[in-house]
Amino acid sequence: MPDWLTAQTFVSVHVFFIMVHVILLTVAYLIYVERKAASYIQDRVGPNRVGFDFGLPWLKPLRGMLGLGQPLADGMKFLLKEDYAPDRVDKKLFTLAPMVMIVPALIGFAIIPWGGTIVLPDLDLPLIGTMEGGPIVIAGLHVNVGVIYLISVATLSVYGVTLGGWASNNKYSFLGGLRCTAQMISYEIPLGLCILAALLLVGSFLPEEIIGYQRDHGWLIFAQPLAAIIFFIALLAESNRIPFDNAEAEQELVGGYHTEYSSMRFALFFLAEYAHMITGCAFFALLFLGGYELLPFVSVFPAVAEGSILAVLGIAALKFAVFFGKVLLLVCFMILIRWSIPRLRYDQVMMMGWQAVIPISLVLVVLTSTMVYLGLGGVVPMFIANAILAVVIVALVPVLPRTRTNQRLPLYGSRFCPVTGSTVQTGPTDPLAREDRPLQGTVTA
Repeated sequence: MPDWLTAQTFVSVHVFFIMVHVILLTVAYLIYVERKAASYIQDRVGPNRVGFDFGLPWLKPLRGMLGLGQPLADGMKFLLKEDYAPDRVDKKLFTLAPMVMIVPALIGFAIIPWGGTIVLPDLDLPLIGTMEGGPIVIAGLHVNVGVIYLISVATLSVYGVTLGGWASNNKYSFLGGLRCTAQMISYEIPLGLCILAALLLVGSFLPEEIIGYQRDHGWLIFAQPLAAIIFFIALLAESNRIPFDNAEAEQELVGGYHTEYSSMRFALFFLAEYAHMITGCAFFALLFLGGYELLPFVSVFPAVAEGSILAVLGIAALKFAVFFGKVLLLVCFMILIRWSIPRLRYDQVMMMGWQAVIPISLVLVVLTSTMVYLGLGGVVPMFIANAILAVVIVALVPVLPRTRTNQRLPLYGSRFCPVTGSTVQTGPTDPLAREDRPLQGTVTA
């Protein structure tokens, strides 16, 4: 057996191959979940017709099925649509941009230890020989600088947005690319600072040791609640999700940086967004939600799974289910945010980043460093310190100077700024219109 083919390499290759396909399948059905969630919030039905009958009479029982075949139909549609590229675009960069966007999204998850650490027994592999077992990590890539790798890979996606916006030879695409570039670069700063605040407590870059620290001391979301909130806000901005989707902003920029894209090149941008959401939520669960640990202060699973091959794989599968379940819940929370909060203006996004989120992140890193230096890095002291910082922030907000740019001007004589001495009724006066349940209520027209 060659020296490079160790048990860790053997398992990592298989985990990476499996997880790429799991994420691609999850991305397809996350689009279905988002459409269903949007329809429920907007009092619609959503996808409910496409099943798996493929128009064949003998597959009639699979017709409909709550629209679960919609992702497959959408994928076939993108594959069969005409791949159109406008004149005077940079054809090479126009084609390269979606690839630059999707590749980082599909390799960033590699350092996530989905199944924890297991002790693999010696295996007799056909055509290879006997492979020596030992402790291995269920991850696509087990390296000492795992967190740094994930940050570095995640930042590469900004090149895809920039190339797509510039190569399209379209003013809307170009403006969308500029917006996304500035936004992603701005919110990478608080993202890195929140990671630094968490790692100061853990003292390691290894993802498995980050989970091990939370197994012994409790989840970091209790010790660093402000860092967790800012980190999640930065994840929304990095993924171009509402309220930070100014790079697309259909009402202003048609479609943003992917306005001129169609067919599978557009689909790659679409898939990359959801893949980034999965990777970002997996990173959040790793840092602040204990990874594959089921409960905050109780260790349900052994730190290292040992025993027969079936027992080891069973524990790893349970850990994966817990970890991936947390990821899916976080992604669903992102989806609910999209259909609950309106989009921020672009100037508000940038001002919030540079005048609020980044200063708070810097103060949080200094506070964490001081607490660790004083030996007060436990959950309770850190939670108290975060609570005091939150109170100070709330107390300082009213006394800070406010910018007067882009303020709404009152239009004298309108219903929201009436003439002095006049009375304006802005609400409906019909009793039926004011009834919350007009059909089931008691008010009659």
